[in-house]
Amino acid sequence: MKHGKTSYKQKLAFALSAALCSQYAAAQVSNGDFENWQQNQPTGWTTIDSGIAVSATSNIVKTGQTAAQVTVTTGTQSSTDLQQLVAVQAGQTYTFSTWVYHTEGGVKARLVVDGYHGYSDPFTLNQWQQISHSYTASTDTSISVGLRFYDGTGFDGNEVVYIDDFQPTTTTTPPPTGCQNTELNLSLTTDNYGSETSWTLTNSSNTQVAGGNGYASNTTYNESLCVVDDSYTFTMLDSYGDGMCCSYGNGSYSLTGPTGTLASGSSFTTQQQHTFTIGNDNGGGTPTDPSQYYASAAGLTGFALKSELHSIISSHQSQGYSAIWQFIDQSERDIYFENDNSVLDRYSERPNGSDAVTYVAVTNQCGTYSIEGDCYNREHSFPKSWFGGKIEPMNSDIHHIFATDGYVNAKRSNYPFGEVASATYTSSNGSRLGSAASSLNYSGTVFEPIDQFKGDFARAYFYMATRYENVISTWQNNTEYSNAVLDGSANQVFEPWVIAMLKRWHEADPVDAIEQARNQAAHEFQGNRNPFVDHPEFVQQIW
Repeated sequence: MKHGKTSYKQKLAFALSAALCSQYAAAQVSNGDFENWQQNQPTGWTTIDSGIAVSATSNIVKTGQTAAQVTVTTGTQSSTDLQQLVAVQAGQTYTFSTWVYHTEGGVKARLVVDGYHGYSDPFTLNQWQQISHSYTASTDTSISVGLRFYDGTGFDGNEVVYIDDFQPTTTTTPPPTGCQNTELNLSLTTDNYGSETSWTLTNSSNTQVAGGNGYASNTTYNESLCVVDDSYTFTMLDSYGDGMCCSYGNGSYSLTGPTGTLASGSSFTTQQQHTFTIGNDNGGGTPTDPSQYYASAAGLTGFALKSELHSIISSHQSQGYSAIWQFIDQSERDIYFENDNSVLDRYSERPNGSDAVTYVAVTNQCGTYSIEGDCYNREHSFPKSWFGGKIEPMNSDIHHIFATDGYVNAKRSNYPFGEVASATYTSSNGSRLGSAASSLNYSGTVFEPIDQFKGDFARAYFYMATRYENVISTWQNNTEYSNAVLDGSANQVFEPWVIAMLKRWHEADPVDAIEQARNQAAHEFQGNRNPFVDHPEFVQQIW
């Protein structure tokens, strides 16, 4: 006997007959947990067409041992259905739901429950989200239940979505709607070149969970993000490197959550980053939500903002100079470059190659030295002679003290930071001492750290200007070099050439994970934060 190919209509008819014949099948999704597979196809489910391919996976699973990996290969929406027939009873209300996991953001899933209902959020990446629909049956019948996949902006012709835990629930209560975790709102106004603007949101594992691009010029966008409890980094980017304001329009952005503003800004170069934590459990028992910490400064600009920041950060608890060794031991380790857990020395560290000098924490702390590599010590990036010597709390304020090679530290001495034209000394990582470049608008000897750490030192200086606003105006005449750097005021604090250079360094070397981690460690160590690490935009708003 010759057997022909079974049509999809025949499959549906057979499934409908089977469903109606069994009272126990009412409103039960078959193999909703995707644990049963035959020939790499999920038992009970039908792929209507060739626009998707379904296979079992154990790598990304919501419940049980396996989930369905759906590979979408077409933008033709009528070719992207994964469905089955489910029997329902007249007058009964059912909640059908499933969990969806997006990997790229170019495809969204739509729930099928006797029709099409709602979409998943394609920009909630690398985490599970639930979509659901409440359905009331009018007759005893069998309905189509499943998913259809739709391409969106950024679809490149091949994208993987994971599906798991497809469940019906008998209930008369409508399913929850909206974001069931924490909702954030992004307000974005583009400048004259909106196509240059993009953004990302990454979690504590450095996995992107949301993002946006392809914006029109001079347009305001409002987007909602749903996130789980975690630590996040929000990055606003400009591909041309001139930010969003003000030479080419008046662009700006603001990311808000339940506690207020989490990120905002407009003037930057290539990128601007903000870190924040959603949820109360941050592992250390200290607040890490920058928006809450700086709530009283909201809406302020200029020196009024600087003064309010001074009030916020000025009550830190000095731990004493000897405690700096403990901080270095616990929080100044190289887990970013060689990842060898050696002391992270900003005057010898080579970000793009093997270090010529490495130090074991505690064991190699100074000590005496005669050449680079002998030992590391505690570098006051803002020299202590400028504020009068071993005076607290400046002398032990960890926000401007870094682990550095003792010999290179001595070479730096109390010279100003600057940009070198002709070097008389160069450390193993390229930090230089020498005569100032003419473009600096300062003539004299300066010390230039490598580009990787220039922004770190610039933000330490902006911190010092803010934390010690009440006394820094009296430091100008302490030494020749403090006079060269400080202008004797409590507001501007620095000479114009210094401000121009620090802003240049701040913009060219944005806040990174090293500074973010160090800022949190400093908060736990002495009880205050560096505002310019949490909110890099404060620099432009003040100076």
